Amino acid sequence: MSQITPEVVAAHSITPDEYERVVSILGREPNITELGIFSVMWSEHCSYKSSRVHLKKLPTKSKLVVCGPGENAGIMDIGKDAEGNDWCIAFKIESHNHPSFIEPFQGAATGVGGILRDIFTMGARPIAVMDALRFGPLDDPEVGRRNRHIIEGVVSGIAHYGNCFGVPTVGGETTFEPSYNGNPLVNVFALGVFRKDQIFYGQATGTGNPVIYVGAKTGRDGIHGATMASDEFTEESKQKRPNVQVGDPFMEKLLLEACLEAMQTGAISGIQDMGAAGLTCSTCEMGSRAGTGIEIDLAMVPQRETGMTPYEIMLSESQERMLLVAFQGREQEVLDVFKKWGLDARIVGSVMDDGMMRVRNHGEIVAEIPSRPLADEAPLYNRPFTKPARNVPMDGPAVVSKDLLADLFTLAGSQDLCSKRWIWEQYDYMVRTNTLAGPGGDAAILRVKETGRSIAMSLDGNGRYCYLDPREGTKLMVAECCRNLACVGAEPIGATNNLNFGNPQKPEIMAQIVEAIEGMAEACEFFETPITGGNVSLYNETLGDAIFPSPVMGVVGLLQTQAPVGSGFVSAGRQVYVIGGLGEAEELRMGGTQYAKQVMGAMWGLPPQLDMDFEKRVHTAVRSMVLAGAVDSAHDISDGGLAWALAECAFPAGVGVAADLDSELKPELLLYHEGPSRVVVSTGDAAQVEALAAAQGVPAMRIGTTTDGTLAIRNRGAVLIETAVAPLKEKWATALETMLHDEIHA
Repeated sequence: MSQITPEVVAAHSITPDEYERVVSILGREPNITELGIFSVMWSEHCSYKSSRVHLKKLPTKSKLVVCGPGENAGIMDIGKDAEGNDWCIAFKIESHNHPSFIEPFQGAATGVGGILRDIFTMGARPIAVMDALRFGPLDDPEVGRRNRHIIEGVVSGIAHYGNCFGVPTVGGETTFEPSYNGNPLVNVFALGVFRKDQIFYGQATGTGNPVIYVGAKTGRDGIHGATMASDEFTEESKQKRPNVQVGDPFMEKLLLEACLEAMQTGAISGIQDMGAAGLTCSTCEMGSRAGTGIEIDLAMVPQRETGMTPYEIMLSESQERMLLVAFQGREQEVLDVFKKWGLDARIVGSVMDDGMMRVRNHGEIVAEIPSRPLADEAPLYNRPFTKPARNVPMDGPAVVSKDLLADLFTLAGSQDLCSKRWIWEQYDYMVRTNTLAGPGGDAAILRVKETGRSIAMSLDGNGRYCYLDPREGTKLMVAECCRNLACVGAEPIGATNNLNFGNPQKPEIMAQIVEAIEGMAEACEFFETPITGGNVSLYNETLGDAIFPSPVMGVVGLLQTQAPVGSGFVSAGRQVYVIGGLGEAEELRMGGTQYAKQVMGAMWGLPPQLDMDFEKRVHTAVRSMVLAGAVDSAHDISDGGLAWALAECAFPAGVGVAADLDSELKPELLLYHEGPSRVVVSTGDAAQVEALAAAQGVPAMRIGTTTDGTLAIRNRGAVLIETAVAPLKEKWATALETMLHDEIHA
């Protein structure tokens, strides 16, 4: 047995107290393989040991939730088909932040691969992917070149994996902040569909049932990837390239088809993907969930490198691998399916009744650990917290513009608000022909042909709001996701989240986490969007500097399949309304806006104020307008405020608006404050729009008429903004590519 010294323990990111707990569980000192196994399973990335006590506050149940947190993905019921079969969706979001900094292309690509396996291991066929991306500024004089390298690699990696696998990447969001300079965020949201009677779970049931390894051979890539993802970045982090996995989307496509076909044979009892912690994770989690044990022999594991040790095999995070449990006597049916698809499939062990994860190597026991303490009873920390970290003032400069029109052009050319076409044109968002509304709108829509219903997906986050007030910022994020769904006529039914934060051992960072989770719980309860699963990514810090608190929310909604209503104005001569009114605004709540960031270069105060009851009534009103066919377009007012929302409505078809407002607000606040609960709609049926708004007790304020090619906003007769749409659109459409192009050819 290897000598385990305090230095070796520390190198595995296990504290002295945790090591004593390991010894207590085993009743002896661990060997080096066992220490490595505990290291990855008890890492923050796998165990959520700093957040789990707070995650219990989130709502997780509803009449539509079939499977909540704890499995590979959440499952919700979406209704029956014509034959009476129940259909479901499986969805989840995951992060691949640290790997995407170290090796952007493979880090992002394998992030896509991992979340897709989470979906099809449940038995669902993936039909859509979205991504939330956060980068450092491209024009940073010191690290802009590196940030450009990272965004190019990440986008290429996402496009490569999704396009080759054959799943549409249907939307997302991308923002830029200095806090992400050394720590980009890559969060990938995936969704799949299947019949309710085709659900599979990651459980090792049936004593004596064979355990089968399928997919790619095991290599040395990704070893200790989960542990690396649970540490802050240091100067040495760039040396961790071997901890980043290498993906093969073509093999994953074969793996998908083979798994789904094998599931149809009825010979499979349980299935689990080998994600973070690889063979270790899948083995102990399947046994723990079922209350059983698994014994495997590493000599039977397909390997692509010679001389691999048990430690390396168990901790490898090589991609495109799954672990199956077949019914005894039917294993050959499973092996034959994978042989047909040209994939490795090997019986590596069997299900035991002793609750142990037992690992042999050529018959010799090299690790023997109780499954449940390893998989589900990791140390839990109720870490101390104070007040959320905040280093900006409450009071800010006076909000005074030199030129309101120039300000609008500044927003159009900004990295956050400019067109992301350069990104999403690299994605195949129409593959499988289910995409009814893709990138560029408020929400993506995908039809489920079998049911006559469609799924809407919205993804949102706002690190600036959450930095100013994590609780209120997170509530605003949930509200905006649901508002986006309302704009396409969808009723929100469930959600998944990705919690991206800094070091939880710092009380001011832990306070951000607690406040954000509690705000999310309150909003999700109110908007009836239970959390079915998600991901926690902590230690997002570089040299001690944390990212903005960056929770990301993915919300799914349901609607009857119909021609989608877009966000853009479609023709001149239509009436334009703001549902929800012009909103209240004050300079205290301007400091987190895009106007404050892009025009004033400052940050202060509090995020906009949310009235959840009013917000929900706005959703109901707008959704009813869309479903009744009363509006030509619907677009929520969020980043950039009213002026920017009207500009975005004008861009798709070049149709402008002549708006005449009547407000006492300062022009800067009137145009650019980001108060929630507001949606711009255009209509040829003003009476119906007003009636549907009145039915919910929300204002429908007529602000003007759509025009041919001009954007004009007046307040009480005074011209605030007047411009042709074309030059503004040109600025917006070319800004991102110009920034990247200048660097590429520098």
